[in-house]
Amino acid sequence: MDYASIGYRVEGGIATVTLNRPDVMNALNTEMRAELADAIRRAPQEARVLVLTGAGRAFCSGQDLGDRANAAEIDLERTLRDEYEPMLRAIFDCPVPTISAVNGAAAGAGANLALAADVVIAAESAVFLQAFARIGLIPDAGGTYWLPRQMGIAKAMGAALFAEKITARQASDWGMIWEWVPDADFADRVQARAATLAAGPTAAYRAIKQAIRGSFERDLDGQLALEAELQGACGKTRDFKEGVLAFLEKRPARFEGR
Repeated sequence: MDYASIGYRVEGGIATVTLNRPDVMNALNTEMRAELADAIRRAPQEARVLVLTGAGRAFCSGQDLGDRANAAEIDLERTLRDEYEPMLRAIFDCPVPTISAVNGAAAGAGANLALAADVVIAAESAVFLQAFARIGLIPDAGGTYWLPRQMGIAKAMGAALFAEKITARQASDWGMIWEWVPDADFADRVQARAATLAAGPTAAYRAIKQAIRGSFERDLDGQLALEAELQGACGKTRDFKEGVLAFLEKRPARFEGR
């Protein structure tokens, strides 16, 4: 299937989805949101890791305010429920590891789309901006969910209220993202990280995502019970047997993803 506003390719077990409207800094319109949701759901059937990135100088500048004749008359509640939620749920629920490769500015809904991935890697020149308050709105596209979980209440509140740019280095220091990378090394680092996950124990990764993301909704007893359940399932996989054998034989494991 060909897409009009995004790129999609699979190579070496890695599905790369590229936001491809560089003339508007990859701003999100109705078509792109639908295509992203479709591509993200498609990726786990064809690959063992998903990479989401942007074409040109930006990752994503957020909602395309030029998508409608009068941006101030957009039904924001309907748009969020009908168009943003399916896209965000697709990446949140993706059964394989997901990486946001933030190659440039990530603003508004674009910043929060990036934060929905399991791992966020940013180029040193990238910036994150919760721009919503500048136009009289609150962080959406999951922003009020991701920010306090990843950077704490104090930093999340400041990011939302002041709507100031956060550099890649700051984002890393504050726990908002996994790592920043010098621009010259960015593409190679993303490829290496993705290749590592593509060659890893996919079933265990799926369980890790389930356990960590669900931990905020459980007490200690509930989390310990979930750990035991998931670990029991992982212990029955071929990947676990291969991992133990590789350890004993002092060689790299060759995981099959099951």
